[in-house]
Amino acid sequence: MKHLAITICLFTFSFMNAQEKVAEKYQLLPFGSIKPNGWIKVQMQKDINGFVGNLDQLVPDLINDPIYGTGRLQKHSKNKELGNLKEGDAEGSEQYMWWNSETQSNWWDGYIRNVILLDDKVGIEKTKKYVYHILATQDADGYLGIYDPELRYKFNSENGELWSKATLYRGLLAYYDYSKDPKVWNALVKAVNNVMENYPINASSPFSSGEKFNGGVSHGLTFTDVLDKMYQMTGDKKYVDYALFLYLDFSKTYQSEKDVQLANILNPNYKLQSHGVHTFEHLRPLIVATYATENPELKKALAIYVQRIENATTQTGGAIGDEWIAERNANATHTGYEYCSLHELLDSYTVLMQKEGQIKTADEIETIFYNAAQGSRDPKHSCIAYLKTDNSYEMLGTKNGEIEPDRKQTRYKYSPAHQDVAVCCNPNAGRITPYFLEKSWMKEGNNTLVATVLSPNDVETTIDNNPIRIEEITEYPFKNKFTFKIYNPKNGNFKLKIRKPSWATQVETKEKFTQENGFIVLDRKFNKEDQVQIEFKASIIVKEDANQEKYFTYGAQVFAKPIKANELKGKIYKGDFYDVTYSPIENTKYQFIENNNAKFENDTINVTLKNTATNQLENVVLVPFGQTVLRQASF
Repeated sequence: MKHLAITICLFTFSFMNAQEKVAEKYQLLPFGSIKPNGWIKVQMQKDINGFVGNLDQLVPDLINDPIYGTGRLQKHSKNKELGNLKEGDAEGSEQYMWWNSETQSNWWDGYIRNVILLDDKVGIEKTKKYVYHILATQDADGYLGIYDPELRYKFNSENGELWSKATLYRGLLAYYDYSKDPKVWNALVKAVNNVMENYPINASSPFSSGEKFNGGVSHGLTFTDVLDKMYQMTGDKKYVDYALFLYLDFSKTYQSEKDVQLANILNPNYKLQSHGVHTFEHLRPLIVATYATENPELKKALAIYVQRIENATTQTGGAIGDEWIAERNANATHTGYEYCSLHELLDSYTVLMQKEGQIKTADEIETIFYNAAQGSRDPKHSCIAYLKTDNSYEMLGTKNGEIEPDRKQTRYKYSPAHQDVAVCCNPNAGRITPYFLEKSWMKEGNNTLVATVLSPNDVETTIDNNPIRIEEITEYPFKNKFTFKIYNPKNGNFKLKIRKPSWATQVETKEKFTQENGFIVLDRKFNKEDQVQIEFKASIIVKEDANQEKYFTYGAQVFAKPIKANELKGKIYKGDFYDVTYSPIENTKYQFIENNNAKFENDTINVTLKNTATNQLENVVLVPFGQTVLRQASF
């Protein structure tokens, strides 16, 4: 604790002396500037027609709970009935008071973003009504949240004050970024000011809440998401100064989710142990704090924390979240990952990419989205897995048949809601694609447009006040060819940078280009209608994890052997929305051999592996990880 006190004291001193903010590598485009096309647009439309667009019909009591308005929490409010099984949950009942704020606000955040990106007129009108309904709950002093005056800002135990605000304001900010509605912006400014006034900077402790479980309080550290976005929109440093204050206060108070506390990061013997979702979402507050002020210890802490997360992440991007990390390293069979964790880590990496600009981070973003996230979706039904493993030998509720004696485990299945556990992963599954797309293009300086993360999309922006539109036409990651159709009506000059993935062995294009820190740079006069064609050549790469298990990759995709299974229908929510489990028909496991003759053909990898039951060599066909339900991915 002595080291912690010294560290916090030093940081408070530097903060009070208002050091300069660290320069950020890239600038964000307004939300809605980047729209999906190709297969991603098709998948998003299926999601809106499926559980993403219908969750308010599947769990109406949770989504329609007036917790931000007439149902605000009071001293005598009772725990809400959420419809979930609580056996073995050690977190305590206090969290159930605020859960509906997370469920509905994260769902609305994803819904808002999906319908905007799809130009869904009906959905956008529904969104507008919701936004104005929420704004009508705002008090005259700016308070916009879930507590009555007798409770708000007066806590000494578990609460959802900042967390309920973070989840709500993120969706409102997306809607404002798209609509530029001043009523929404003014409400947000008042609401954020209300927080700052009631938790005054350096004169309060928002994260002091006793010494018992405080998961909602810890989630509230992500209020820095709102502050960072407000800074990106306004350039007003008060927002990131306040974010730094929140991180420092979080670091000096008791937290049940403590992986990101500064003293723990700087302790070389500390291992990640907290609830995975907290650990990965908390990377963002650390990033924002690091860039809020010049301080070498924060920079050092960020590098350490990122490395620890990498050790907890499988080769498909699956970060441990089943549900506590518990000082483990990632394992293809024995550590699962929560869909919430996938979204939160991806979102954190996009923030790191925007501020730091390292291509390695963009590779990690693609790995998560194109592998672990796609591999946790049911290819046939509109539902996702709450928990999933890289090697998925069955999906019958438990982790590959492992029994947890203190918990009725049901998370390893596919569901449109997962209400028996918590309706958190499905709302986050609705958020992941819009968040992935939002930072696939960024600006660098006044005249450079940067394709940071590759995907089929359509970006529209301005460079030096000249309108620019680029269609990124591709089947990526299934194919590695790209056509960038450029519309430059005023013949404005600009520079185009396209990230070269780390796996690319060669670049084929007729363009003259230079390479700069892993980016292909095109610096030429673009016509009013122009195009750039590029193909990245790939080869099979065998990657080894910390357990000496091997993964086969080609381009951005991991490949796996699919396992045939019987599909079992479970709880029916409504119509075609129901839970699904999978029982293996056969479960032969294979072992890696050096002379495996691996070949990529017909979008699959043909490889020779050893059948562990017969000890015979067999030709095995591996398919993209994202197209599998049951599978063996490591050998």
